[in-house]
Amino acid sequence: MDSILVVNAGSSSVKFQVFAVECEGRLRRTIKGQIDGIGSRPRLRANGAGGDPMADRAYPIEAVGDVPAAMEIAGAWLRNEVRIQPLAVGHRVVHGGPDFERPVLVDHGVVARLERFVALAPLHQPHNLAPIRSILAGFPAVPQVACFDTAFHRTHGPLADHYAIPHQLHAEGVRRYGFHGLSYEYISRSLPQIAPAIAKRRVIVAHLGSGASMCAMKEGLSVESTMGFTALDGLPMGTRPGQLDPGVVLYLISEKGMTAAKVQDFLYRDCGLKGLSGVSNDMRELEASADPQAKLAVDYFTYRIGLNAGMLAAALQGLDAFVFTAGIGENSSGIRARVAERLGWLGVALDAAANDCHSRLISAKSSLVPVYVIPTDEELMIAQHTLSLLMGGQSPNPRNERVS
Repeated sequence: MDSILVVNAGSSSVKFQVFAVECEGRLRRTIKGQIDGIGSRPRLRANGAGGDPMADRAYPIEAVGDVPAAMEIAGAWLRNEVRIQPLAVGHRVVHGGPDFERPVLVDHGVVARLERFVALAPLHQPHNLAPIRSILAGFPAVPQVACFDTAFHRTHGPLADHYAIPHQLHAEGVRRYGFHGLSYEYISRSLPQIAPAIAKRRVIVAHLGSGASMCAMKEGLSVESTMGFTALDGLPMGTRPGQLDPGVVLYLISEKGMTAAKVQDFLYRDCGLKGLSGVSNDMRELEASADPQAKLAVDYFTYRIGLNAGMLAAALQGLDAFVFTAGIGENSSGIRARVAERLGWLGVALDAAANDCHSRLISAKSSLVPVYVIPTDEELMIAQHTLSLLMGGQSPNPRNERVS
C-alpha cells in the first residue's frame, strides 16, 4: 500500500510515523516509532496502529552517533523488514522565516535558505534539516516536503507582526513569527467537527508541553501568538524562560561575562521550569514534588498562562472558547484546573468531574466560555500537506482554506 513517512528529528531522537494512503486520499496511521538516545543509549522502538509492538532494539553508541545515522537505521528497518517504500517524506521544520508561509517541496536550494534560520531556532532547526540532507544524499528521487511551525501564523496583521524597531530590521526578517503552528492548524481544522458553534469565533488555544505557547484564533486563523522572533518568548517552558526583559541578556553579557553562545545555551537549556524549580523540567515531577521551589515553578507556569490569556483575549476583543492541547494540556487535570481558576474573570467555570475524567468538554454548564481538551496531531497535518503537494496541488494556505 502507498505510504507517507513523517519525520520529526530532534537533537537526541528521531520520531517517525507512517500513514497509509487509502481511497480518496484518506490517511491511516500504521506505524509510530522513534530512535532515541542518539549518542548515548540508542534504541529503536516502533508500534503498529493498535499499539502492538513491532520493534524494540538497542544499538551500540558508535552505531548511532548522530541524526543521519539514526535515519539510516530507521530507514533500513522500514524498507527491509516492514517493506515500506514511501511515496514521499514529510518533515517538521520549526522555522520557515519570512520566506515560507506554506509547506514546500524540498530541494538543495530550499535547504540552503532554511539554513539561514538556524540561529533563530538553534535547538530545533539543525536537527530538522539533518534528515532532509540525509535523504537528499541517499535517495534523491524521493520527494520531501518541509512543513513549518511558523507558517500558520503568517496571517498576523502588521500590529501583531512588528516589533518597535527600525523598519529595515523587520524587512530583514526580525519580526514576530509564532510557533507550534502545525498543532494550531490541526486544532483549527478539527473545531468545525468537534464544536462547530465556536469554530470561527474567538478562540484561545493553549499548546502546553515541554515547549509551550498560546494562540488567539478568529475565523480559524491565527491573529496573535505568545511566541515571537524565536521559540524563547511567551510562556515559561521546560528549559526556556519565556518572556524576558532584553536587559537581562545585556546583564548576562556585560556583568557576568557570558558570550553570546553561552547566553544562547543558558536560555535554551537551563531556564524555564528547570531553572526556576532547581528540581526538574518535567511538569509531572514538579506537580508531585513537595519542594517549595517546585511549587513556585508550577504556580508561575499557571500565572503566566493566565496573564497571556488576558493579552490574547484583548487581541480578540473577547473570548468565545478556550482549548487545551499538547502533553501537559491534554494530560494534567491539575494544571487545567489551576488555569481555569485564573480565567474565572473571563467567565470560565470548570466541571471538576469532567476535568478529572479528561473529557473533551470540561467546562461547567454555567460557564460563559466553553473549555475543551483536544489532542493535537502534528504528524497527521504533515502527512496531509505532504500528500497534497505530492498529488500536484498546493498545500492549503491558512489564509483561505481551513478544513481538510
